[in-house]
Amino acid sequence: MSRTEPATFTRVASIDATLVRLPLVHPRSRGAAADPRPRFARHALVRVADDRGTSGWGEIPLAEPTRWRALVECFAPALLRHSWHRPTEAAGAWAHLPRCPSVAAALDTACWDLWSRQRGAPLSHALGGARTAITAGVTVGRQPSLDSLVREVNRQVGSGFRRIRLEIGPGWDIEVVRAVQDSYPFLVLQVDARGRYTEDPADLAALRALDDYGLLAIEQPFPDSDLAAHARLCRDLHTPIALSTSIDSLETLDEAIRLEAARSLNLRAVPLGGLTPARRAHDRAADAGWNVWCGSDTESGVGRAAAVALASLPGITLPSEMPGAGGYFARDLVRPPVRAHDGIVPVPLLKPGLGHDIDRKTLRDLAVDSVSLSQQDRGPSRPEHSP
Repeated sequence: MSRTEPATFTRVASIDATLVRLPLVHPRSRGAAADPRPRFARHALVRVADDRGTSGWGEIPLAEPTRWRALVECFAPALLRHSWHRPTEAAGAWAHLPRCPSVAAALDTACWDLWSRQRGAPLSHALGGARTAITAGVTVGRQPSLDSLVREVNRQVGSGFRRIRLEIGPGWDIEVVRAVQDSYPFLVLQVDARGRYTEDPADLAALRALDDYGLLAIEQPFPDSDLAAHARLCRDLHTPIALSTSIDSLETLDEAIRLEAARSLNLRAVPLGGLTPARRAHDRAADAGWNVWCGSDTESGVGRAAAVALASLPGITLPSEMPGAGGYFARDLVRPPVRAHDGIVPVPLLKPGLGHDIDRKTLRDLAVDSVSLSQQDRGPSRPEHSP
């Protein structure tokens, strides 16, 4: 593997942003005249390049118009005006801009990828990871019936997943866990409530009842802002409480640790603003004695490759989230695809950066818009032919 001697500082010479429509994969539903779910998801891929032609990639999942405009009109031009020694300093480019974590995350990840490729190092090693593979878990959402839920769990277990995360809510909780445990008594289970419960007596009774099932964690039972309620429940249960959507900044994580509002963290780089704050969140949670795993924001292969590198960090103690059998998207943007095999995902160590190549043909096929920026013009320009 060739290694290039890096400059003492990095200045991004050009940025290419591509908006793509990714065709979604949905499980087949019987008896439905028409499936109302969307057929495509709009994501944005970001490529940053130095003046030697070395490039790094990042991704904005679900790139709605406001995020796309923030990327091409504000954040990307700011990065072109900013130089940095390490990717941890890249965020200084957009520190003065209104907060937009997903856009910051895409550029931060791309800078980490670029920096790693400049040094010929895997991204996992650049972040401080040491694992050669990670254990994968998968989420099973709410199903039309308990029977269909058990069938879907069977499909995922048959694909080799070692941990199943069940989506729950009031009225779809105790019987759900019981049905799955009756069919798979030795399966590692955790549940994700997505903030659907309150401290109403009926809700609390259901959450306390779940304490008898030996779950790995009860994730985000209460709304994001109610850390105090999480702290009270955490003191009341043996099952660890996990936080995910509550943690959108390092300051919020520090407050949650101070309140002892949880004992586990679903670590997601996108809402935190990138790999730089996510790595710091990992360190703080691990230092506090929390269990940590890497979650998913329904990324394509670019974002998943970054999540695998993040999941190689030493404080990741629980199986990290991967797409289930069938995946999220009908076409992938990276080669080889980022997939779990028998519940294990290899950490790429033989290639620098993300360790996966962008499938340029698929990128061109799925593109609906593109913008290129460079040091020469410091502003967006649209190529004559979109990729």
